Amino acid sequence: MQAPDDFNPRPGMAVELQTGLRRILAPNPSPMTYRGTNTYLLGEKDCAVIDPGPLNEGHLQAILGALQPGQRISHIIVTHTHLDHSPLAAPLAARTGAPILAFGGPESGRSAVMSELAEQGLAGGGEGIDTDFRPDIEVSDGEVIQGDGWQLDVIHTPGHLGNHIALGWSDVCFTADHVMGWASSLVSPPDGDLTDFMNACYRLRERDWSSFHAGHGAPIQNPTERLDWLINHRLEREAQILTALEEKPGTARDLAERIYTETPAALLPAAERNVFAHLVDLCGKSKASPKGQLSVNALFERLG
Repeated sequence: MQAPDDFNPRPGMAVELQTGLRRILAPNPSPMTYRGTNTYLLGEKDCAVIDPGPLNEGHLQAILGALQPGQRISHIIVTHTHLDHSPLAAPLAARTGAPILAFGGPESGRSAVMSELAEQGLAGGGEGIDTDFRPDIEVSDGEVIQGDGWQLDVIHTPGHLGNHIALGWSDVCFTADHVMGWASSLVSPPDGDLTDFMNACYRLRERDWSSFHAGHGAPIQNPTERLDWLINHRLEREAQILTALEEKPGTARDLAERIYTETPAALLPAAERNVFAHLVDLCGKSKASPKGQLSVNALFERLG
């Protein structure tokens, strides 16, 4: 978690961020969503709505009310299918006739190991999945979405969720929940895969960005520094887990209790999920191994 900032816009108000780009905050603040979900309106004539947000009639009216004379919504783009980002897409499409674009349905992009864990019955945690979501048009990594006076590069950034995408707009990137300024991204198996998350961070790091617009919180004006912080934060946690495993084997819960010594008991399940995400990643790198089948309750030992 990062230090509090002064980001506290009024929900429902369209705020101009730069020419051709506005942000509308959804009224869904929570410990998982910060002040609420950021919905972006891109374009000056035919506009793209990026992440319409949760199912909320007031937010639907705010998006429609932000349209100026001569403007229309031509694209509805969903970065991923968590309940705070995608459910309003269908009602917005019904009102505007605009197609819904996304990487795919709720399980699209899920890694093989996470698919196996899901088949074992491991349920996700966090924001909740929009299980009914289906896009009109599926977009793929490297594809370009074009509109009137704008274009977006699709960058598949799995990790927070398998179907998560970022969108490059020249040197600006809409990073959704992969990179945020107010907190580190949640990676909770089987929805989240830490190996994928780190690879996507390194991939974003290869481009020269001027700013990030995230799914929650204020614009990130130091994108390279923020990516480096996220990467190093995860590497430091990995080192802590390896040190703990060197002392003695442990389950994800046991390791969470040994590492997150100042975390309130109510937050330990989330810490356990985070540790398990790291353990799966460490198994893939042959640095740790479960005794028996890979599962959240398995006893893990260090290798090497």
